[in-house]
Formats: sequence, structure tokens, C-alpha cells
Amino acid sequence: MGSLTGTALLAASVAPAVSPKAVAPSVAPSPPIAAPSIDLVGVLPVLIVLGAACLAVIVEAALPKRQRFVTQVFLAVGSIIAAGVATVVLGVQGHYVVTFAGAIAVDSATYVMWGSLLALAVVAVPVMADRVIEPGGVFAAEASAVIGSPRAKQATAVATPMQTEVFPLALFAVGGMLVFPAASDLLTLFVALEVMSLPLYLLAGMARRKRLISQEAAVKYFLIGAFTSAILLYGIALLYGYAGSVKFAAIASAARAGGGSDLLLLAGIGLLVVGLLYKGSVGPFHLWTPDVYQGAPTPHSAFMGACTKFAAFAAMLRVLQVALGSMAWSWKPVLMVIAVISMAIGAFFGVIQQDLKRMLAYSSVAHAGFLLLGVMSITERGVTATLFYLLTYGFATIGGFNLLMLVRRGGLEAPRLADWAGIGKKSPAVAATMTIFLLSLAGIPLTSGFIGKVVIFTAAMNAGMGPLVVIAMIATVVTAFFYLRVIVMMYFAEPPATSVAAGGVEAPTVALPSTLTLVTIAVCAILTILLGIVPQPVLDIMHVTFPMLS
Repeated sequence: MGSLTGTALLAASVAPAVSPKAVAPSVAPSPPIAAPSIDLVGVLPVLIVLGAACLAVIVEAALPKRQRFVTQVFLAVGSIIAAGVATVVLGVQGHYVVTFAGAIAVDSATYVMWGSLLALAVVAVPVMADRVIEPGGVFAAEASAVIGSPRAKQATAVATPMQTEVFPLALFAVGGMLVFPAASDLLTLFVALEVMSLPLYLLAGMARRKRLISQEAAVKYFLIGAFTSAILLYGIALLYGYAGSVKFAAIASAARAGGGSDLLLLAGIGLLVVGLLYKGSVGPFHLWTPDVYQGAPTPHSAFMGACTKFAAFAAMLRVLQVALGSMAWSWKPVLMVIAVISMAIGAFFGVIQQDLKRMLAYSSVAHAGFLLLGVMSITERGVTATLFYLLTYGFATIGGFNLLMLVRRGGLEAPRLADWAGIGKKSPAVAATMTIFLLSLAGIPLTSGFIGKVVIFTAAMNAGMGPLVVIAMIATVVTAFFYLRVIVMMYFAEPPATSVAAGGVEAPTVALPSTLTLVTIAVCAILTILLGIVPQPVLDIMHVTFPMLS
């Protein structure tokens, strides 16, 4: 023990003295991590909707099945109304902020877009709860049941109540739609797109009747949507490679300064815009639209046709004006060609359709071409016109799709044009209301659709796109033909009798809707007329701009 201690002392005395400063390398202290700025008040409408969606998931798991329906409907509709109230209050107060480390921009345009989206959602979502037109509901009682199996047949035969998971899925979709046009960086834009899209894919395959065509629609929607999401993400990667940032303001600054790879910039813009055009069902990126609109449950088709299109074009406005406004010379000529193609596809293929759901789908493609005129204007008037057009188109679309559920043959929806012959004699109220929506979609005076077309064509003319406006007016005349053809069939064609109905099936009848469906159809019809007669207050509210964010 003594020898070991002596050896240790000897080694210590021989070892050279080492200064502590020589051992520790000279390293500058790293700066502290700064917490991101988060303003929860500014995004309160989004938190209300997404919070209600999460709560609805818990309700789905915790409550007994017989108690879920009323709770889920109340939670879905109540949260949308509460988010709308919060949007109005914050917008009036002027609570503008860029929050979540610059990921979300809450400005005057954001509040207008949120308010419009929630106004459309509050008349689209309640119709999903209708269990009067279709006993048990238009959504499947057991979406997981194998088609044709005894379990699936029994669920349909006994009118088992629909799955209430429809409502949290719809709320998640609405939450994604709210974030989508408010995003101020590309990653947030992509995440919002996926939050919005995934519930839409699921809901498209949950029709109670015609399960095969419904599931086919869901698969097509999912596969094309996944492929397009990959294209959009690739475009984001290229833009990040060009600007070194995914923030809109940084991309805009880099594009104005130049000096980077033009190939990265132009390819990134192209891929990014393709992803946005797909979500807006703009031709020729529309191939999913007719099949999905036809196969999905009709309330979901209305929800997609109005709310998804609004979110897609609102996001397109912000991206093209804030991030890529200085590059308009590169994307504007391409969008001009795409607008003409979209109008031509919608007008031509809409004329030859015999199914009203597919006709409204091609109508959506034509209207997407009209909307691109406002997007390309890159002016305050263009923004106002685009948002107003989206709102008016949304109310007419929701009302029209909801009315399609009322005409039935053999217990099923009867969307074929021949089934609507003589509906004006069977149900004057249904025919008159459908006429209002069709006239609005055609752009006939004294309807909101007429004002929408006037303001968007005027904005395009002021932006120097006169030839495109002429083409759009020609397309409007063509599309008016297939709208007016339905009106002629309703009032001037003889209704088919049961004895001569195709295949010996009973003649079409008009079902009575639930109170929720009746109220939403009435609200859509009133607003369609009101916005056509007194549009100025709404146009004044929608007179907003997208500020360049730093």
C-alpha cells in the first residue's frame, strides 16, 4: 500500500503541469435558442375547429353509439359557428399578426377568406347529418364491411344509422382549409394541404348506396392526390434550393434579386402551381373531378365543390402574389393557356353529360378557368373579384347538389337528366329552387353568379387580358346551354310514368328533406338572390390585399 502511494506521488511530481486553459479548447458560447413567436388569439378560429375535431374523436371513442350522433352534429356545427364569430370579432378589431415563427400570416385577407370558408362550411356540413332522405343517412353504416357480404347487406337493409366519424373528419378538413390560404411558408402550405385532403379521401368512399362506385372514387382521388402531393413537394424542394428558405417573403426577395439558378426557380414554380391547380380542379388537371363528384356521397360532393375549391384558389392567390409576384412574367402566360383549356374542357364535356352530378363536375372545371382570370390579374380588384366569385359559386353549388338528393328512383338518387323531366309539375318548389342555382351558375342577371362574372371579367379587362375575356364569354354561353337544358326538362318535358320507366322501375319521386337540409337549401337560395341584387356590402368587405411579409 505504501509503495503504491509513493509511486503515485512520484508520477504526479514528474508529470508536467497542465494549465486548465490549455485543456479546455477556446469555443465561443452558442447563443440561446429563441422561442418562436406564437399568437394564439390570432389563430383562434383554427384552434376552435381543430380543437373540436380532436374532441369529436374522443366523443367517438367514449360515448355509447346511440348518444354520438346528436353530440357530433352539435359539436361540428357549433364549432364552425363559433369559429365564424371569432373571425368576425378579430377581423373587426384588426388583430393582424405573423405568428408561429412566420409560418402563418393573419391579415385582412386571411380574415375574409376564413369568414367565407366558414360561411360555406356551415351550410355544407349540416346536410351530412340528414337521415330523412336516405333512412339511416347517406353515409355508410359500416364503411369497413366487404361489399356484397351479408354484413354489408344487413347494414343497408335495416337502415343502420350512419357512422358518426364523418363529422370529426369534416372538421379536420375544414381546419386544413383554414390554414391552407393563411400559410406564409411552403412547408406549412404542404402540411395544411395534407390535413385538408386525407379526410376528403376517406369521406369520398363512404356512400351508403352504390358502394363500388364510391370506393372507386375514393381510390382514384387518393392515388391522384398522392401523386400530385409528391409533385408539389418536389416543387417546394426546388424553390428551397433556389432561395435557401421556404418562406414566401424570402422566395420573393431571392427572385427579385436574381443571381440563382433560373432552372431551379422555374421548375419549382411549375411543379408548385401544378399541385395547386389539381386541388382547384382546373383542366387539364381535373381528371379526378367527374368520377369523384359522381361516386362520393352527395353532401360530400357539395362540400368538396365549394369549400375545397375556395381553399385552393385562395391559397393560389397568396402564393402567386406574395411569393411569386415578381415572377409573373414566367407563370402568367402558362396560366393563360391553362385557363383557356379549362374553360374549353368544362364547356364541351359538360354539354354531352346526361348525369347531373358529372355535369356539375365539368361545370366546376369551366368555372375554374374563369377564376384563373382573377388570379392572373394580380391587383386588388382581381383579389376581390376572385373571392366574391368563389363565394357565390360555392352557395350555388352546395344548393344544387343538395337538391339532387331529393329526386329519387327506386329508393336511390336519380341524377340522370331524364329523371328530372317534369319535376316542375311534381314539386314546383324543388324546380324553382334548382332554377335559381342553375341561373346563377350560368351568370344570368339578378343572381349572384352574374355579379361574380361581371367583376372577374372587369378585373381581367383592366389587367390587359381582353382576348381571354372574349373566350370566357364564349365559354359562358356554351355552359349556359347545359344549365338551361335542365330547366327546360323540369318545366316543359313530360314526367315518366311508372309503366314506361326504364327497366320497369318506378317513376322518379321527390323526397322530403330533413329540417337541416331544408334550411341550408333555403339559405343558399336566399343568398344567391341577395348577392345578385345587393352585392356591394360583400364586395366592400372583400376589398383586401396580400401584404408582402418580412
